[in-house]
Amino acid sequence: MKKISIFSFFVTVFCLNSLAQNDLPEVRIKTLTGKEVNFNSLGNTGDTAVIISLWATWCIPCINELENINEQYEEIQKETPFKIAAISIDDSRTSSRVKSFVAGRGWTFDIYLDVNSDLKRALNINDVPHILIIKKGKIVYQHNGYVPGNEIELFEKLKSL
Repeated sequence: MKKISIFSFFVTVFCLNSLAQNDLPEVRIKTLTGKEVNFNSLGNTGDTAVIISLWATWCIPCINELENINEQYEEIQKETPFKIAAISIDDSRTSSRVKSFVAGRGWTFDIYLDVNSDLKRALNINDVPHILIIKKGKIVYQHNGYVPGNEIELFEKLKSL
């Protein structure tokens, strides 16, 4: 009986944790101008999906992924309206490079900073690149890591929502 109770406890905790992962945490992040915004406000776009990319200036796969997404952004946007927000996890030592880095790349999507990794911890993300798709205020898709071609899978998932 004791084993069943312990097993039930862990199953309940696991299920609650899984459900909680779909909700958007209330964590403050910053724009490139230093304005604080609540992360969960990024998902309040009605029926429009939002792609969230957690990345860093030192992460080559992150940069490759965002470059490939940026190249196809306007074309895919015509088929399926969506938004992109790229959230840098660069720390206080490297976050000052983000603004000039993004300007040099010509990325047109919204860029935010998670300098203290509060958002990364709240979402239980260990590595970057990490992609989320948010729709109607819920996380509906997640993907970790990047190999060329993952953006095609991402756009297919986006179209299916």
